[in-house]
Amino acid sequence: MPEIAAKESLLARFLVLRTAVPELWITFVLKLVVNLAYKVMNMTLVLWLSRDLGFDDVHTGYIVTGWAASMTLFTVAVGSLTDAIGLRRSFFLGVAICCASRFIMTFSAAKWFVIFGGMLPLALGEALCTPVLIAAVRRYSTTAQRSISFSILYVVMNVGFFAASWLFDVVRGRMGEHGRFVIPLIGHGLTTYQTLFFVSLLVEIVLVPIVCFGLREGVEVTDEGVKIVPHEMKRVAGDSLARSVWVACRDALRESGEIFAGLWKQPGFYKFLAFLGFASCMRLIMLHMDFTYPKFGIRELGDGAPIGKLWGINSLLIIVLVPLVGAFTQKVPAYRMAMVGTAIGAASVFIMTLPLAWFQPLAEGLPGRWIGNGYLGLHGVPHPYYMMIFLFVVLLSVGEAIYSPRLYEYAASIAPRGQEASYMSISYLPYFLAKLVVSATSGHLLAAYCPATGPRDSQTLWLIIALCTMIAPIGLISLQRFIRVKEEGREEGTA
Repeated sequence: MPEIAAKESLLARFLVLRTAVPELWITFVLKLVVNLAYKVMNMTLVLWLSRDLGFDDVHTGYIVTGWAASMTLFTVAVGSLTDAIGLRRSFFLGVAICCASRFIMTFSAAKWFVIFGGMLPLALGEALCTPVLIAAVRRYSTTAQRSISFSILYVVMNVGFFAASWLFDVVRGRMGEHGRFVIPLIGHGLTTYQTLFFVSLLVEIVLVPIVCFGLREGVEVTDEGVKIVPHEMKRVAGDSLARSVWVACRDALRESGEIFAGLWKQPGFYKFLAFLGFASCMRLIMLHMDFTYPKFGIRELGDGAPIGKLWGINSLLIIVLVPLVGAFTQKVPAYRMAMVGTAIGAASVFIMTLPLAWFQPLAEGLPGRWIGNGYLGLHGVPHPYYMMIFLFVVLLSVGEAIYSPRLYEYAASIAPRGQEASYMSISYLPYFLAKLVVSATSGHLLAAYCPATGPRDSQTLWLIIALCTMIAPIGLISLQRFIRVKEEGREEGTA
C-alpha cells in the first residue's frame, strides 16, 4: 500500500498540469524554439568572429565581452518595461529585432556593420525575450503547478539546446570548418558559420506566428482562477496613431522607472541579489562552454570534431533528470537545492584538470566504443579528452539538474505580484559580472594555455575555471544565514 500511495503521489505531481491554461503550454514551445535559435548562434559566435571576420582570440574576447555585457544590461533595463506594456507585446518586439539582426549577421561580411548593426541589436532582442518567458511561467501557473512548470521549462530549454548541438555538428560535419553554401535561387554564398546563423534565423522566424496567434494578452492565473486583464494602448481622442504610440512608450518608460526604483526599497531584495551573485559564479562554466569550449575542442581534437554532440549529452541528461528531481523535491526549499547542486556542478570541472593518461584505459575500453565509436561516430580509439569531457558533462549535468531550475523558481517565488518580469530581469544583474569575467578572460586563457598553434596546457585552463566556479557553493553554504529569503508556499526547514 505505501508503494501504491507513493506512485500515486508522484503521478499527481506531474498531472497537476492537466488543468494548466493553453498559454503555459505555448510558453514551453516558445522557450524551446528561442533556445534552439539562440544556442546555434551562441556556439558559432566566437568561431565566426575569428574565422570569418579575422579577429584573434583576445580581440574576439573583447567583442564578446561588449556583446554579453550589453545583453545583460538590456535585460535589466527592459524587465520593468515588460511589466508595463505586457508580455505578448514585449516578446513580439524582441522576436522582430532578433530576426532583423540575424539577417544582417548572416548575409553581411562588413566587420563593424555586423557588430553594431547585427550583434548589438541582437543583444536587445534576446534581452526582450529572456525575462518574458520566465515571468510567463509565473503568470500562467498556480502555486501547485509552479515547481513542475519551472522544471518543464528547463527541460524544453535543453531540448532546444540538444537540437542546436546536433545542428552545430551536422552543418560543420558536412561543410567543414571552411566550407561554403550557396542558397538556391538567390545564388548567395555563405560560409560554414554564416550558414549556422542562417539556420538560427529560420528557426527564429517560426516564432512569429506562434506569438501572433497563440498568446492572449493579459492572462493571469491565480489559485482562485484565471483572470484576463489585457493591456490597452492609451489613446487620446483626436491624436494620431503615431502620437498614441509615443504616449504609450513614454508612459511605459515612466512606469518602468517607477517599478525599477521601487525594487531597491524592498528589504529582501538585497539578500536576493547576494544569493544570485554567488549563484552566478556557477554560470561561469556554462558561459565557458559557449565561449571557450568550442575553440578548445577544435584545437585539441581537430577540425570537425563532434564537440556539439558531446556537450549535447548535458541536454539529454537534463531532459531526463530535471522532471524527476522536480517531482521528488517539490517541498524542498529552492535555496537548499541550490547549495547541493552547485557543489556537485563545481566539483565536476576538476575532472578536466586531471592527467590525460588516466583516461586512456577508458578510451581503449567499452566506454570508448560506446561513446566514441557509437554515439559520436568516431573511428578507432578515441582521444582521452573525449572520455574526460564525457565524465565532466555527466557530473555537471547532475548538479545542474538539481540547482538550475530552482534558481528561476527562487526568483519567481519571492517576487511580488505584478513585478515578476522586473525580478527576472534584475536577477540577471549579477550575471553581468560573470559574463564580463568569462568573455573578457576567455580569449586570454585560450591564447595562453590553448593557442591555435604551439604548445598547450589545457589542464591549467580548466583549473582556473574550476577554482572560480567553486565560489558558488562555498558562498551559498557559508553565508546562508545572512542571505536566505523566505520562499512563497514553503516553510523554512521544509524537507
